[in-house]
Amino acid sequence: MADIHIALVEDDPEIRQLLKVILDGSPGYRCSQVFEDAESAIDEIASFQPDVVLMDIQLPGMSGVEAVKKLTTRRPTLVILMLTVQMDDDSVFQSLCAGASGYLLKATPPAQLLAAISEAVDGGSPMSPAIARKVIRSFHLPKMESPLSERELEVLRRLCEGETYRTISEAIFVSTNTVKAHIKNIYSKLHVHSRAEAVRRAMRDGLV
Repeated sequence: MADIHIALVEDDPEIRQLLKVILDGSPGYRCSQVFEDAESAIDEIASFQPDVVLMDIQLPGMSGVEAVKKLTTRRPTLVILMLTVQMDDDSVFQSLCAGASGYLLKATPPAQLLAAISEAVDGGSPMSPAIARKVIRSFHLPKMESPLSERELEVLRRLCEGETYRTISEAIFVSTNTVKAHIKNIYSKLHVHSRAEAVRRAMRDGLV
C-alpha cells in the first residue's frame, strides 16, 4: 500500500522534530511537509494535498483554528487532525466547527497517533478519550426537533463517534451501500455536504 502522506504544522521545534521522527520511522507513514506557522502552510498544503494534516492550535500569528477554516474552504475534503495540549471546550468545539476531522492531545502515545491517522484516512473521526467524553457530554444538551428518521439518527450518531462506513454497516446489519444512502439522505435533510459539516450540525443542534 502507498504511504500516508502527512503535513505537520507545529511551532515547537522539539515537538516538531519528534513527530517527524515518529512518522518517518513508521512503515506506511511519511511526514512530507513540515511548517512552523499557519501562514507558510496554507498555500503549500492546499497545493500539495497531503492525506492528513496534523495541526497545532496555538501557533504564532494565525491560530490553528483559523488555518483549518481557510484550508477546508479551499479543500473541503482535506483531512485535518488537531494535535494540541488544549482540551478546553471552546478549543475542541471551535476546531471541530472549523472543519477538523478529529482532535488529539499531544500526550497521545505514538502507536495511538499512527492508528488515529489511519482511522482518519479511512473516514473516521479519531479523538483522544478525554476529548471524546467532552463531545459525548455535549449530546446531552436539549435537542431540537430532528428532520431525520430513527435509522438516520443512528447513522449520524455513529458518524459523530468517528465510525467508518464499514463499522456502521456491521453494527446496524446493512450493506455499506445502504449506509451511504442513509448518509446521502442525512446530508440532504441537514443541508450539508460533508461528514464534518454533518457532525458540526449535530453537535450545534443537539440532534443525536
